[in-house]
Amino acid sequence: MSYTAAAADTFAVRRSIDSRAVDLDCEIVRHNRAAFGWALACCRWDRGLAEDVLQSSYLKLIDGRARFSGDGEFRGFLFGVIRRTAVEERRRRAVRNALTLGLWQNGAHDSHAAPSGLDPIIQDETSRELVAALGRLSARQREVLHLVFYQDFTIAAAADVLGISLGAARVHYERGKAQLRQLLAKD
Repeated sequence: MSYTAAAADTFAVRRSIDSRAVDLDCEIVRHNRAAFGWALACCRWDRGLAEDVLQSSYLKLIDGRARFSGDGEFRGFLFGVIRRTAVEERRRRAVRNALTLGLWQNGAHDSHAAPSGLDPIIQDETSRELVAALGRLSARQREVLHLVFYQDFTIAAAADVLGISLGAARVHYERGKAQLRQLLAKD
C-alpha cells in the first residue's frame, strides 16, 4: 500500500469517527429534555440523582461503553442506557449506605415528604395528587406509564427500553392504569 493510500484510509477513518461524534452530539442535544424527564422518573424525582445518572449515561455513550448499533430508534436506546445507569446508581448507593450503616438515620428519609426535585415542576394540587399516585405504583408499572404517556413511546418501544416482553409491558400498562384510576378516585 502506498503512502498516499494509507493516508487516505486514515483520513476516511478519522472523518467517519468525527461524523459519528457529531451525530451523537446532535442526538444527545435533541433528546436531552426528554432524557432528563426520564432520568427524573427513574430516580424517583430526586433531581440531584437524576442529574448524576444522566451525566453518567452520556459519559457511557461518549466513551463507548454504551454503543448504539443502529437497530431501532436512538431515543429508545438512550432511555435504556439511562434506566440501567439509574439501577446501577441505586444499587451502588444502597450498598454504600448499608456498609456505612447510614440507612434511614436521623429521619433523613421521610416517605411522605415531597421529592426534592418536584417543587418547581408541580404547580397545582392535581399534579401533586398524580405524582403521589404514581409513586404508589410498582416500579415497572410507573416506568411503562411514564414512557407511554410522557415520552410518547409505544408499548412495544417501552418494552424494549425496559428489557421485558411486549405481553409483560401490556400487562403492566393496563394494571398500572387501573390502579392509578383507583388511587386518584380515592383521593
